[in-house]
Amino acid sequence: MIEKTFTKVCNWVAHLTGLPLTFAICCLIVVVWAVSGPFFGFSDTWQLVINTGTTIITFLMVFLIQNTQNRDGAAIQAKLDELIRVSEGHNHFIGIEHLTESEVEEIRDRCERAAKRHDEKIADMAAKKAVTQKRAPKKRAA
Repeated sequence: MIEKTFTKVCNWVAHLTGLPLTFAICCLIVVVWAVSGPFFGFSDTWQLVINTGTTIITFLMVFLIQNTQNRDGAAIQAKLDELIRVSEGHNHFIGIEHLTESEVEEIRDRCERAAKRHDEKIADMAAKKAVTQKRAPKKRAA
C-alpha cells in the first residue's frame, strides 16, 4: 500500500516539477526573494529563508528523482529483456545490468568488435558483388 502511494506521489511530483510553469514559478520566487532583500536589510534571516528552502527541496528531490529513475530504468530493462527473449538475440544478455561495470564494459567491447567484423564482411561481399557485376557481359537490346 505504501509503495503504491509513494510511486503515485513520486510520479505526480516528477511530472509537476518538469513543467515549464513550475520552473517559471521557482524563478519568480527567487526574484521576489532577491527584490525583498533591501526591505529586510539583506539580513542573515533573509538569506537563511532561501538557503533552508532550497536545501530542503533539493534534499527531498534527490530521493524522488532517484526513485523515478530506478523505476524507469528497470521498466526499460524489462522491455529490452523481453525483446531479446523473443528475438534472435542472445539470451545471455538478459540480466547483464547486474554485472560489474568492468564486466559490462567487456561485453560492450565484444559486441563492438563483432559489429565491426560484421560490417567488414558486408562491405567485402558488396565489393565482390560490384566486381562480379562489372565483369559480367552486358546484354544488348535487340
